[in-house]
Amino acid sequence: MKTSFELIAEFRDDQGKGASRRLRHAGRVPAILYGGQREPRALSLDHTKLQLALDNEKFYSSIMQLKVGDQTQAAILRDVQRHPWRNQIVHVDLQRVYENEKIRLAVPLHFSGDAVSPGVKTEGGMMSHLKNELLVECLPKDLPEFLDVDTSGLHLNQSLHVSDIKLPAGVVSVELAGGKNPSICAVHTMRAEEVEAPVAAAAAEGAAAAPAAGAAPAAGAAPGAAPAAAAAGDKKPAEAAKKEEPKKDAKK
Repeated sequence: MKTSFELIAEFRDDQGKGASRRLRHAGRVPAILYGGQREPRALSLDHTKLQLALDNEKFYSSIMQLKVGDQTQAAILRDVQRHPWRNQIVHVDLQRVYENEKIRLAVPLHFSGDAVSPGVKTEGGMMSHLKNELLVECLPKDLPEFLDVDTSGLHLNQSLHVSDIKLPAGVVSVELAGGKNPSICAVHTMRAEEVEAPVAAAAAEGAAAAPAAGAAPAAGAAPGAAPAAAAAGDKKPAEAAKKEEPKKDAKK
């Protein structure tokens, strides 16, 4: 069974939000170790050492040696909870590993040959990676750190599927075993973004809006005629009232 990492852990008996908060303030990360038909065990890990391990891609697909006091347990990482905005690990889940028990783990895919593939180099296509990892099942001794994917032979509008990945002996794809064979990468035609289209549409809308806005002045022959006419219309009732006043006085 290959192991690449080693972490020193401590047992913790205090549980709950308050206890976990105190651990984090002390530079520790609450953790839980489960699996192997044994009871789960609460642990704590050093935050700095765990952060360094998590920065390495291999850590996510490797078997680690977990040392707790004078005991050593092989384990794999199952889940990581991080703080929403701080660079802080909040909690981790670990699973026990035994040599005779198969495990399921996501293994990263390493692509090579993108730039020299005919679809990209001579046919004007673009390579898209649709999957970055593959879920596999195997014994711990057969677990690969990564899987190679050679894309150098892809032409335009061609793709590779999970079934095209060469898996090591003893390693099985969970998706293939379940009857699925999704694409992992493809070469497709590049589409130029039509940047000028929105600008042209905006110009057309502006041109259409200009006559509509000027329709009222056009009927009056000169700009500002409509407002002037309205102002003149407002004066007519007042002038008519003034002319009627002398007539009333004359009758008296």
